[in-house]
Amino acid sequence: MTYSNQSQRITLLIHILAWIFIATVIFVVSPLSWKVDLPVEYWFKQGFVLLFLILLFYLNMKVFVPKLLFRGKNWTFLLVAIGSTLVSLFLIIQYENLVNLPELMHYAFRPNVPYEPRPRNFSYDMFTILLLLFGFGISTSVVAVQKWQADLALRKEMEQEKVSSELSYLKAQINPHFFFNTLNNIYALTTIDVERAQQALLKLSRMMRYVLYETDKDLTHFSKELDFIIDYIELMRLRLSDKVILNIDIQEKVEDLPIAPMLLLPFLENCFKHGISAKNESKIDISISQKGKIVKLQTRNAIFPANPNSKEKEGSGIGLNNTKRRLALIYGKKHQLTIDQTNEIYRVDLTLDLA
Repeated sequence: MTYSNQSQRITLLIHILAWIFIATVIFVVSPLSWKVDLPVEYWFKQGFVLLFLILLFYLNMKVFVPKLLFRGKNWTFLLVAIGSTLVSLFLIIQYENLVNLPELMHYAFRPNVPYEPRPRNFSYDMFTILLLLFGFGISTSVVAVQKWQADLALRKEMEQEKVSSELSYLKAQINPHFFFNTLNNIYALTTIDVERAQQALLKLSRMMRYVLYETDKDLTHFSKELDFIIDYIELMRLRLSDKVILNIDIQEKVEDLPIAPMLLLPFLENCFKHGISAKNESKIDISISQKGKIVKLQTRNAIFPANPNSKEKEGSGIGLNNTKRRLALIYGKKHQLTIDQTNEIYRVDLTLDLA
């Protein structure tokens, strides 16, 4: 049984129980207080009251509220509600007159007293009017609540679709950006050392396999993400000169928690992109650790002016900006990202709750 079918059955059961309760009040509770034998015409009259109550209830729910009230025709809806109530009361009165119910009720209560016709006291009809209007009010409330719930579910679905579409778009931007940088690194190696370039291509092929099979998923294993990062760092290490000091502290044994794929990479890309100089000594610190469900990433690197001849200049910052957006969309308050720059040192501190 699906959730939708179960919900429909529960709703149907509630309606049935509610009408049983109302019928009990109309046919049992009120007549018992009179303690007399009532004519059968009275029971038919009570049945008409219940019939009109049910009819107006569902007409209002299925027709009047959706076609009038929800379309802004408030006065028309009010006139229809009052008009339907008065028409129902009129038909009930006509039935009473047709079967001469006032006289029958008189002899039920006073069998030994002759019946004398009197002008109708419409104050007795107020109960019927209030009962029918009460049905209108309840059905209007039910439809309004159902519409509010449906609108809320639709808004949540649209918001979720928007987030999913945005995440897919962001991932599609990050992946080409990563390969754009990496292929430029290999291009630089081909002019220096062909063998090292071949090693770089092997590592890149393994990384491409990860991207092809893992980034289509919403989540991957943290250990696979770390293997990918280590491959990336080793690939970057091939192009580094002796002037670059690379301090890597990545926890070896980690718990296989789910994490969004390629979420940490742009921060490392940023280190290698802006923290290396061809002329000056440079230092890059990268630390990734896990304690329980908490993952911490720390990077430190100097900031050097971009090489005006670098092919990486175009599209700078795409990966990092989109990663910030991904973090906000996926993890929200379950992450804390601090990025600051003091004394020409660029610092990134990311705390991620993977629980």
